[in-house]
Amino acid sequence: MQLFVIFVLMKIALEKITVHGAAQIAIRFPYNFAAKEYLKQLQGVYWSATFKTFYIAHTQADFDRLFEHVLKKDWTVDAGLLRFDEHDGLLVGDKSVVAIKNEKHLELIKKFGQWMRQKRYSESTINTYATMLDLFFRYYHQKSISEIKELDIVRFNQQYILKNNYSTTFQNQLINALKLFYQKYSNTHLQVDKLERPKKEKKLPEVLSMDEVAALLTSVKNSKHKTLLSLIYSCGLRIGEALSLQLNAIDSKRMMIHLKSAKGKKDRFVPLSPKILQLIRSYYQSYKPKVYLFEGGNGGPYDPSSARAIFHKAVAAAGISKNVTLHTLRHSYATHLLESGTDIRLIQTLLGHNDPKTTMIYTHVSSSSLQKIENPFDKLNIV
Repeated sequence: MQLFVIFVLMKIALEKITVHGAAQIAIRFPYNFAAKEYLKQLQGVYWSATFKTFYIAHTQADFDRLFEHVLKKDWTVDAGLLRFDEHDGLLVGDKSVVAIKNEKHLELIKKFGQWMRQKRYSESTINTYATMLDLFFRYYHQKSISEIKELDIVRFNQQYILKNNYSTTFQNQLINALKLFYQKYSNTHLQVDKLERPKKEKKLPEVLSMDEVAALLTSVKNSKHKTLLSLIYSCGLRIGEALSLQLNAIDSKRMMIHLKSAKGKKDRFVPLSPKILQLIRSYYQSYKPKVYLFEGGNGGPYDPSSARAIFHKAVAAAGISKNVTLHTLRHSYATHLLESGTDIRLIQTLLGHNDPKTTMIYTHVSSSSLQKIENPFDKLNIV
């Protein structure tokens, strides 16, 4: 049992060195007798008295054998100091590989995007998956898609995602893209159902106070920009939902907004406040949009990046120092509803959440809920 714990905690670092005039991969780790004996079991591993390290030949085949060998012991592999040169015919362990293209890969990704479009996936999901697949297959530009193995995905995670400190969201998106891609394109080396996602981070959303929201919206002078940000907050909209709204979605008689084909291809209604309706009418008189409520210069939907820029400019103008995004307005809307006594199940409906657990996160950030807790320290007679 003790030996197993030692193996789990073992971390090895790989580095390119030259031994006897030839490129080698140094295998560095804190001295451990069991680990040393295990490494010696792998054919082609030698000891260098000069460098005081074990090493193996600097070839793709030997790198793969080494990687498979150490993964059996659940060791952590740091390949950050390993640099593979392109002319060696080896995979590059850093960002420079992104510039390398394989036309066959790009063609398959394009066809995959067309297939996703036929399946009515959202353009946002299609673009995200295409970006992830493009990045992954450029990393493995020398392999065909049918040659990709589970080890390749593990190595990409180690050498690219973890090395560059990308988020678990990034990692999850890659796994989602690969799973869907390989469900369509068969690969005998991969069992897509066994591809594991990283453990989810349990981060609470950042929210703005009502005073901060008021300061933010007041700082925006342009009526179009003010209406857009105000509508996102007042209805708890996702940015995609707000920008895809067409004029006929505003029902001033019923005081409702009809959100069509929102996330998950679901329709829902959200209430329209009288103040927002007044703001929309004033904005409409100035800009006269034709199809979409918020239109860009070409008449299509307003650009999401422009909307985010407007938000961050307003945050700076309001003097808000919190680490917030445009989606924070939706989080703030939900939190403020909860603090004003709105039933959590109604908030779930307004936000369009499938799972009530998703909505329950706002109970952890609501100040009014937390302030109702009586601190046991106050019951102690020690003052």
